[in-house]
Amino acid sequence: MLYELSKKAVNEVSKYCDTYEVFIEQSKELELNAEKTELNFAKEEINLGIGIGVIKDSKLGYAYTSNINEIEKTAKQAYLNSKINEKDEYFEFATASKFKKVKNTYDKRIDDVSLDDGRDYLNLMFDIVKEENCNVISGQFSTDIGERLIVNSNGLEAYDKSTCFGGYIAVNAKEGNELSNAYDGESKCLYDLNPEKIAKDTCKLAKDSLGGKNIETDDMPVILNYHAGVGLLDNFLNGIHGDNVLRGRSILKDKIGENITSKNLSIYDDNSYEGGLASASCDSEGTPSQKTKIVEDGILKGFIYNIYNANKAECKSTSNGFRGSYAGIPGVSTSNVIFDFKDMKDISEIKKGIIVNSVLGAHTANPISGDFSVEVSNGFLIENGEIKSPIKKAMISGNIYEGLKNCNGIKSEIKQYGTFIIPQIIIENLRVIGN
Repeated sequence: MLYELSKKAVNEVSKYCDTYEVFIEQSKELELNAEKTELNFAKEEINLGIGIGVIKDSKLGYAYTSNINEIEKTAKQAYLNSKINEKDEYFEFATASKFKKVKNTYDKRIDDVSLDDGRDYLNLMFDIVKEENCNVISGQFSTDIGERLIVNSNGLEAYDKSTCFGGYIAVNAKEGNELSNAYDGESKCLYDLNPEKIAKDTCKLAKDSLGGKNIETDDMPVILNYHAGVGLLDNFLNGIHGDNVLRGRSILKDKIGENITSKNLSIYDDNSYEGGLASASCDSEGTPSQKTKIVEDGILKGFIYNIYNANKAECKSTSNGFRGSYAGIPGVSTSNVIFDFKDMKDISEIKKGIIVNSVLGAHTANPISGDFSVEVSNGFLIENGEIKSPIKKAMISGNIYEGLKNCNGIKSEIKQYGTFIIPQIIIENLRVIGN
């Protein structure tokens, strides 16, 4: 179906312009949400949309529709939109290329997953939460199958198909008048979710967080568990976006070749990563996927670009041109960001510190400077290499760029949360503010 639509779109847009691009996206989503243990929302939804872009006299025009009967109108509108835009010599569509298929991004079992399977997933988690003497706050199960086709006047034709399965649980534990919350989730391209483990681990975290003790203000090592790491590292990503660099909104803009992190750390953006949530044969512009060095052994090697910003920077796209949907043109965005530590530290080596499972207020961090001050959630004191008592209330503050200069990986499972593929990470010296 996508190919038939693309041929029709090409026929229509080529009436107005010789330089064009057609982007077609189709998704089928299944989602169930529960409040406490009651299912309060369920949907099965199919979405289809077409975006058409033209470049005429160095002017970009773009239009989109979700109505397949309006392709002719959309093609004409894209052309008309180009006439009212300003000239910009940096606009360009991707050239035709050969693409390599990325493994483990599609699972055919998705065709057999139903709303009943979603209910079974949630009910299994709810039963375990009850067995663990905790209470369900909310839960979610979702699946998504996505197809994407890009064709353009340069002879490019790129098709991708991927799947995603996800589950989430939030719980609380009670002891006397004290209440403690915890949450966790999982997202994978393949249908190998583990609701039992997610539910048990989340309940354990909630129960272990009861009986928190005050902590004194001090500078000490802080282990960022996965959610906490993602919350703070998001601010680092602002600095590697090529558009931010070109606008002078990156603290890293003049630091190529300089040491910006621990020498033990290398960082890559890789949309060719097997089984990665953001992996495909190419990005949303049709640039073949690749593994891009951002940091190697602590040294800043480069930034990420889409075609437009790469042209402005006089370099090549790093295959980081992504769209929020067919309704928009590509911008610069990360795919799978891998934090690769040469050596990993064992928690037994830490004499005194804390481990933080999640943080509150990460969105308040300064996206340019990297300064942050956030509240600790589900934090624990570490003494002589062992996780001890929960922390009642605390904050951590610092600067993510300075923190990465003095960080290490903790021996732990490598997991993907959102855009990041990371272990637990320790920042060796952060300000911990207690009561």
